[in-house]
Amino acid sequence: MSRPPLDVSTSPDYQQLLGKISDTYTHGRVLAVQAVNAHITQTYWQVGRHIVEFEQGGKARAEYGKALIKHLAADLGLRHGKGFSRSNLIRIRQFYLAYPKGATPSHLLTWSHWVELLKLDDPLERSFYEQQTQRERWSVRELVRQKESALFLRLAAIKDKAGVLQLAAQGQVVEQATDLLREPYVFEFLKIPEPYRVTETQLETALCDHLQPFLLELGKGFTFVGRQYRITVNNTHYRVDLVFYHRILRCFVLIDLKLGEVQHHDIGQMNLYLGYFANEENTEGDQPPIGIILSRQKDELLVEYATYGMNSQLFVQKYQLYLPEREELRRELENTLRASEP
Repeated sequence: MSRPPLDVSTSPDYQQLLGKISDTYTHGRVLAVQAVNAHITQTYWQVGRHIVEFEQGGKARAEYGKALIKHLAADLGLRHGKGFSRSNLIRIRQFYLAYPKGATPSHLLTWSHWVELLKLDDPLERSFYEQQTQRERWSVRELVRQKESALFLRLAAIKDKAGVLQLAAQGQVVEQATDLLREPYVFEFLKIPEPYRVTETQLETALCDHLQPFLLELGKGFTFVGRQYRITVNNTHYRVDLVFYHRILRCFVLIDLKLGEVQHHDIGQMNLYLGYFANEENTEGDQPPIGIILSRQKDELLVEYATYGMNSQLFVQKYQLYLPEREELRRELENTLRASEP
């Protein structure tokens, strides 16, 4: 009697082989996409250089003016199809002018990323978003959201001139608790119209229901632990609105939401939470916890006095439900950059 043929698909060795081939193929596709992104970017930079050098080739060529882009779009479109529309050629030319010493394309950035970056006129602002997109691997959609929420201007608002220049050159490097902060936090993604009022519970629920954009607003490194996290001290129960763990700083981040102005007892309560987490929740290797009270209004003097001599890891920051006034933030940035000028 002959034996039935072995089913190779159930063999552990076969499954291991299948996994290796699948991983190799997936990795290869990722590398191929990255290579294509880099080559496309470098190619567009070269195209931009050809256009600009042609324009600079003398008065006769300069007279072509806007007609040059129009004719190139038509003729290159006939030869190569997509990729040479008038609007894209304008961006390609702008790309070369923005980086005349040579393109430094990242395999993490697609041409669509560069198009969004080129919409920013301020070199400092553009540099920040370029670095931050690579650092946090933002999608184009996430980049657009962070631009619209004026992330650079909000981060720059709490820094001095040296800090602003470093921010533009490197992006937001998270090394200490203050690197997590922004002023204000913006929750426009909740789409709660002003002056519609919500309760703290409703706001907390809405943020948890929109966890992905909320984490994007908080920044890189946050992992969600829980909401209404119960702690017990001397048989009295307390609840922290939102608890996160920060993978980079290796610490818990506690967030309490306040609809109105922060009172001194709110600050004392957060300090209690920090003490509890430091002694009861931290495990080996964990750093001291960070506490952030998010409020609609903030009395700077009250916060200063209420936190006097208190935990340096406790912060009171403002939030708002609508996009910030970019011009007001930009004026603050300009004042900061002028502050140290002779």
